[in-house]
Amino acid sequence: MQENPVLPVKNAVKPRVAVVKFASCDGCQLTLLDCEDELLAIADRVHFAHFAEASSDLQPGPYDLTIVEGSVSTPEDRHRIVKLRAQSKKLITIGACATAGGVQALRNFASSDEYKKAVYASPEMIQTLSDSTPIARHVQVDFELRGCPVDKQQLIEVLLAFAEGRQPKTSTESVCQPCKRRGTVCVVVAQKKPCLGPVTQAGCGSICPAYDRGCYACFGPSAQPNMRGLSEGLLSGKLSNPQAAMFLQSFHAASDEFAAESLRLWQIESRSGKTKEAT
Repeated sequence: MQENPVLPVKNAVKPRVAVVKFASCDGCQLTLLDCEDELLAIADRVHFAHFAEASSDLQPGPYDLTIVEGSVSTPEDRHRIVKLRAQSKKLITIGACATAGGVQALRNFASSDEYKKAVYASPEMIQTLSDSTPIARHVQVDFELRGCPVDKQQLIEVLLAFAEGRQPKTSTESVCQPCKRRGTVCVVVAQKKPCLGPVTQAGCGSICPAYDRGCYACFGPSAQPNMRGLSEGLLSGKLSNPQAAMFLQSFHAASDEFAAESLRLWQIESRSGKTKEAT
């Protein structure tokens, strides 16, 4: 009996991907566009159905994967992210704004109304939330990629991992480890400069210490960071409590680890001030 002929396999339907912006500077989306040749290869594996930074052809959901840049900073953002999550099989966040509130989360430690009065001629026309919060505070997030901006190679790895149905392989070590492999002399030991490298996740290539600057934690907290040990050890004697608190309140101001330690330092300063007034 003659066997049935083998039919050619049709091309599988590409997963539909959306790249969406919330409150941010667009830097992480530009990192994706800067992938250039790699992006063309990725486009063979997935279909970018919604990517306003790259195309005016914005197709509606549902999406197999949604990549979110930016924090939730307005009432509209809060409603939009819930709707977007419902349209997405998987949702990942990229960059400091989406994963930890971003630089705009500095307002979480002050009065949003005072900022509006200082910046806008008609502050009553501005609709904003009192806090800038990461996407994970509002909806389930399947994977977070940190950085300000994100690292190009890590972003490619995340996209390829999704296309291949596996977990992304990104760094979990602190900045100090690749810094040593790079052969950089420690700025804390040699120059007595404050540095957040011991509590910061690697991914940037340890750029700042290589140029005689302490790490500013643009990739956020590492796994189980010893924040108090950093404050009482590496930062003590180099920065006052208010200076150390502000040093922590930068790219990842709303991350739980950095926010808790910076608030603790402010509270110590506040109690110290009250003690001086009492005496």
